Amino acid sequence: MERAAWHDFIFNLEGKRVTGVVLYQNGVKAEEYHFDDEHRRNQYSATKSFTALAVGIAEKEGILSLEEKIADCFPEALPEKPSENLLAITVRDALSMSLGQDRAYLMGGERVHLKETDWVKYVLSGPVVNRPGSVFLYNNAGPYLAGRLVQKRAGCSLTDYLMPRFFERAGIYRPTWEVDPLGYSFGAGGLMLCVSELAQWGLLFLQNGWYNGKQLLDPVFVEQATALQTPTANGKKDAGYGYGLGLWLGANGSFRADGKYGQFCLVMRDKNAVLAVNAESRSPQEILDAVWDILYPAL
Repeated sequence: MERAAWHDFIFNLEGKRVTGVVLYQNGVKAEEYHFDDEHRRNQYSATKSFTALAVGIAEKEGILSLEEKIADCFPEALPEKPSENLLAITVRDALSMSLGQDRAYLMGGERVHLKETDWVKYVLSGPVVNRPGSVFLYNNAGPYLAGRLVQKRAGCSLTDYLMPRFFERAGIYRPTWEVDPLGYSFGAGGLMLCVSELAQWGLLFLQNGWYNGKQLLDPVFVEQATALQTPTANGKKDAGYGYGLGLWLGANGSFRADGKYGQFCLVMRDKNAVLAVNAESRSPQEILDAVWDILYPAL
């Protein structure tokens, strides 16, 4: 890419509370810049994209299916008289933010004060007012349920599951991951990674599931995960392109892992590029604006 554009991009990020950025293009690290020492940070909701990765690997291994009914996976956690809508929720619905519930569950402010310790039971006790798969509602409940299912079928935490299947292959030493009150990995948030480690997720998806000499994901899963599953229709810039499976769709055919305060792993397929960002921003859209206005045209 053009060096002058990279310098302009970095200059534009000054004051936006970005801590580090890493750019890969054509399979190699092209640029990086760190405003602060590179260390592991909470990736917040970018964690959902790693849970989706775990689901994709688990599907490839044959231990679960996107079309499975969540009720069949957790019959012990169902209310006494489950509704038809509740019984219809699939793993796909859980990953695509379309459970059909009328409010978001297990968000950050709620988890702090939540007295219920069985979060699967808690989530499934909520009313499902819409047909699953029909309405977008951003929440933590769906990815949490999907992550719990991987752990139930694999018999280990998401960290343990991904260590030999992706983390070790990507050179990621055992990361810390938030757990629920029962000790299960919280699939919707709390994964601690540095920005260079976050970038590896993007490289895997950019390469259609191929990573470091092995096909880790079925390309069909990658195609589905990065295609429109649920229209968002919220009118917000960079959020109005829709949602896939554990990731956001964006401008110019892009998709991204996206976490609170500006944790991004943006995959730009038409440029064969991956940009990872860690930040502490209260205006993360400004970071994406700089990508589209300055960096993208120069790639």
